[in-house]
Amino acid sequence: MTSEVFGRNIAAAATRLRAGEIVAFPTETVYGLGADISNLSAVRRIFEIKERPLNHPLIVHFADIALLPYWSQEIPDAAWKLAERFWPGPLTLILPRSRHVPRDVTGGQDLVGLRIPDHPVAIALLNELGSKKALAAPSANRFGRVSPTTAAHVREELGGAIDMILDGGPCKVGLESTIVGFSGDTATILRPGGISLVALEEVLHGEVVFPRVNNSTVRVSGSLSSHYAPLTPLEMWKTETLWRRVRELEVEGLRTVVLGWSEMGAIIPENNNTLYFSMPHEATGYARELYATLRRYDQEKFDRILVEAPPDNPAWLAIADRLQRASCRPIDKFEFK
Repeated sequence: MTSEVFGRNIAAAATRLRAGEIVAFPTETVYGLGADISNLSAVRRIFEIKERPLNHPLIVHFADIALLPYWSQEIPDAAWKLAERFWPGPLTLILPRSRHVPRDVTGGQDLVGLRIPDHPVAIALLNELGSKKALAAPSANRFGRVSPTTAAHVREELGGAIDMILDGGPCKVGLESTIVGFSGDTATILRPGGISLVALEEVLHGEVVFPRVNNSTVRVSGSLSSHYAPLTPLEMWKTETLWRRVRELEVEGLRTVVLGWSEMGAIIPENNNTLYFSMPHEATGYARELYATLRRYDQEKFDRILVEAPPDNPAWLAIADRLQRASCRPIDKFEFK
């Protein structure tokens, strides 16, 4: 794409957003479904298109860290440190909303999720909208389903329901942002994502809380027990029990695709009813490919998608979280140490 075509596309998308239309755009995590935060009818249309509960908040995307105090009325030192280190990037901060953030965006809460995306198309679009402008944008898919990581995914799922799709290629992270909330200067992970627990602790020089059971009353994107799910039933099994489950489904005559990552997972023999697909062995590559792989096999009409449980390792925390929520048979909670 030439710079001239790129500029025309960005300008056209910004014009549509100012007119109250809905535009899907790429970020480094997944594709977002954007509405001008100041246009309440457009914001409400986001909920309608996604079939999203009105009390489930949207994340606010903006372009300039200097405007963080414009969107939040209270910013602890820990939040500033994380923002300065990880923005633009896959980090969402939960902070008290300012008067510039409508409660329609926050699901009725006085807290708002804020982030600066790390994608040239997203940043160009936000800059084209103008200073003190922002996009309210959840992932560009039906509520609770697998998030899109290409423009084609958005087109397949939402089609004519939205007004424009900006194509920025495949998303480089592939999983949603890490969401961090604060109690004073104590940071808590409310959703694991593209920024690791270890990376957060390195910046803050101290412990970041990641509760094994999330009892927070703060509602954030992707926090429901069932989420990120393909239409095909997905089951996650530990490596040592995966083979036994494959055999059970073979006896039942069900078509099964197995997504494995380890050498042990790869010994599963294929036959007319069982297909094995090898996922990347390292967390970054696995995360980047996960949603596209789930979408691919969801379309091929298998009866089950079996997933080999990821390693019990902090680098795989966000992947384990997404598979846990996508699974119709969640394994025991991971205990990352």
